[in-house]
Amino acid sequence: MLKRITYALLLNITLIIILSGCNQFDLSQLIEQRTADETQIKNEQTKKVDEIGKNGQEDSNTGDVNDDFSENEWVLEEEYFNQVEISDGLSVILNPENILSLVNKEHTLPSVYIPPDLVKPNVPFSFGDLDVPKRYLRVEAGEALENLFMGAKKDSIQLFAVSGYRSYVTQEAIYQAQIRKTGEEELANQTVAIPGQSEHQTGLAIDVSSHSAQLRLVESFGETEEGRWVQEHAHEYGFIVRYPKGKEEITGYQYEPWHLRYVGVEIATQIFTNNLTLEEFFGKVKKL
Repeated sequence: MLKRITYALLLNITLIIILSGCNQFDLSQLIEQRTADETQIKNEQTKKVDEIGKNGQEDSNTGDVNDDFSENEWVLEEEYFNQVEISDGLSVILNPENILSLVNKEHTLPSVYIPPDLVKPNVPFSFGDLDVPKRYLRVEAGEALENLFMGAKKDSIQLFAVSGYRSYVTQEAIYQAQIRKTGEEELANQTVAIPGQSEHQTGLAIDVSSHSAQLRLVESFGETEEGRWVQEHAHEYGFIVRYPKGKEEITGYQYEPWHLRYVGVEIATQIFTNNLTLEEFFGKVKKL
């Protein structure tokens, strides 16, 4: 390719000289320009080859895993994986204090688990100043939520926290109420976690909303300005939208643009950049 380009440049120079006369051109300048052009082309080709070699393939924007993360970044210390035991047919998590606990329909929290470091984040809540359990989060998640709300405010986005920590007993009451509402346990399972399988019990999950969504937890929140901001920026503060659209078969739950889960900035960014769920993330990472 480079030889063909060089030949074409020489041909163009020769034609110019013939048509215009050598006395109107400085031949040495033309040669210098040709050399500069060749160097630029060679550098661009070398850069492209290096990029393809680094990434494994060109970016096709298909939503597949982004290979900008090296293989070393797809490993985790063992402490961040669920340690489980089978009890009454359930896979019970033995290390629920793990900031990356994978809580879902296959992994259950102990019924007696209560996070030991619950605090009240200094953010506006949809229910005002009431001091109730759902106002609380674990320390690290609470501080991150405060930063997220401050970041939103700087962008003229007003968010409200709706529900944070939820005990096993409270989740059981909510679940039973949903069964009565739908009339079927299977339908209830699509929208409400059974006791022990709710991320809210970890103290790391928070539901958010806005005035544009009437402070409700509804899918339409995802189409609001506030919901779109959350989708694009939550990872910058360590949160992921835990149940994204199009991933229902993987998460086991319907799309919930309001439900945020704290996992830390590094992991949240990795999950967001690669369009993963927490289940897919743990399906890819390996133990150190």
